[in-house]
Amino acid sequence: MARLHEGEPVFGPGGGGITHPLERVPGYGELVEVAPSVFWSRIPMPGKLDHINVWLFDDEDGVSVIDTGMYTPEAESAWTSLIARLPGQAVIDRVMVTHMHPDHVGMAGWLTELQPAQFWMTRMEYMTCRILEAQSHDDQVPDDFTSFHRNAGWPAAAIRSYSGHYGNFGKRVYPIPRAYHRLEHGQIHVIGGHNWRVVVGSGHSPEHACFYCEELKLLISGDQVLPRISSNVSVTPMEPLANPMADWLASLRRLKVEVPNDVLVLPAHQECFVGLHERIDALIAEQERSFTELRKSLRESPRRVVDLFGLLFSKPISEDDPLIFSLATGEAQACLNYLWESSELTCSVDAQGVCWYRAT
Repeated sequence: MARLHEGEPVFGPGGGGITHPLERVPGYGELVEVAPSVFWSRIPMPGKLDHINVWLFDDEDGVSVIDTGMYTPEAESAWTSLIARLPGQAVIDRVMVTHMHPDHVGMAGWLTELQPAQFWMTRMEYMTCRILEAQSHDDQVPDDFTSFHRNAGWPAAAIRSYSGHYGNFGKRVYPIPRAYHRLEHGQIHVIGGHNWRVVVGSGHSPEHACFYCEELKLLISGDQVLPRISSNVSVTPMEPLANPMADWLASLRRLKVEVPNDVLVLPAHQECFVGLHERIDALIAEQERSFTELRKSLRESPRRVVDLFGLLFSKPISEDDPLIFSLATGEAQACLNYLWESSELTCSVDAQGVCWYRAT
């Protein structure tokens, strides 16, 4: 089945020949050393996924952090406990973020305000984050966003309830710093006394940064590759004709070429694992199976975006949960846009403004 990452770990393929070699998993605000000067901790977040993994590095003159958690009172408490565990008088002097989703960037502004530190993101992630931050202060849902959901076949009740969900990004992200340092593909950063190369991908987000250390055989994968779920790949109302699925599949194939299979993968959620290439192969194969089922269904009869949820996802999707309903819509639209760009679909729009797709 296709992926729905945020808050629902049972969606998406798992396994793929991977193993989990680390026996100990940190509790919230605890530290577990996974390699020299590299430490693993967890920050709580709402939803069934319930945590994000964050990574701390013992530098010569401070501590570097990669990813931060969603802005919540529980995350503040976990970070306060975590900072108290840092050795000596160590302070956080560098905060690096893989991408702009709230569970990754949400506490970055809080941390850099608490302990003045450099703030690093890729340019597209930073700019997109700033846009979403600004949009969260809109007085009402833009007409284009409402049209996007109507096109997808949303019922009127779901369109009305979305207005309460629309501004949530700003509630989940502490105001991010108004200046940043840019991460770029191929950059080398000395973190924890070792060289880490930035490997950029896209699809799950615009310009997602992974970090690869050849010497330690470690890959901080963020959400690009996860061990038992897969990342949400969505079309959003802000860019309705985008093709993020093509970007994501291309990024996976590129990551397989650029990073060897013998690394220990440090993902944003769940356990650390080995078997990067097998996991990438499993993710691509599962997506190809979803495309095959989608083509078959759309040859039988025209369908709306919302009609595809039962085909693509392993659990019922209810409009009672606006976040999951939105993610499912974005995923299904991403699959359709991928086939559309391959000239495999036609689309007609009915009198209510709903799009109906059929395979050619």
